[in-house]
Amino acid sequence: MSGHSKWHNIQAKKGKADAARGKIFTKLGRELLIAVKEGGPDPAGNSKLKNVIAKCKAANMPNDTINNAIKKASTSNESYEEIVYEGYGPNGVALIVEAATDNKNRTAADVRHAFDKCGGNLGTTGCVSYLFTKKGVIVIDKANCSLDEDSLMMLAIDAGAEDFGVEEEIYEITTSPETFSEVREKLEAEGLEFLEAGVQMVPSTYVALDEAGTARMERLIDMLEDLDDVSEIYHNWEE
Repeated sequence: MSGHSKWHNIQAKKGKADAARGKIFTKLGRELLIAVKEGGPDPAGNSKLKNVIAKCKAANMPNDTINNAIKKASTSNESYEEIVYEGYGPNGVALIVEAATDNKNRTAADVRHAFDKCGGNLGTTGCVSYLFTKKGVIVIDKANCSLDEDSLMMLAIDAGAEDFGVEEEIYEITTSPETFSEVREKLEAEGLEFLEAGVQMVPSTYVALDEAGTARMERLIDMLEDLDDVSEIYHNWEE
């Protein structure tokens, strides 16, 4: 069964609340812009854009907002660079922070400040990434799923999924990065909606924290999420 972090299941639902405040839409808008700049505005010929659109839909971004962002990106002079930071949180929890920025110095300083304030430290490239594996992850809310568990599992596996996990309120489908788009599209064709859909860094081992460590870790995640330049946070904290 899936070994995905329980925190991410909570984060998937939290993302919907964030979307209501619009902050996550701003971050997704940057991802759309980067994808359009790299491969053009037509998702049919731009797999990265197609995947970002699926991520936007999972965050409840309206279609009009997505289409307007793509149109704007086609003519925009804005330019963002994707950067990955690695480091350690409380008690050696491994973190990978993905960012999209127009000012590397500002973003690096902001990310470093968050780590320093919460008892962690920013490391060098590769210091923790070996503890993670890149996987496609699709999360579906049981309450809103039109298929029963067995039917969904067979559909996912037949489409090329590597793993099918079941937790209290969600189904979690794991794929290789290469087959993620194909699996996602086949599930979409069945009318399924996602709480989360994207290629992510999934930890291979987990670190437990005591109460004090948990408080610091929660604060670190909150501080990083509040940074406009930060798009994704992955970690191996076992709640």
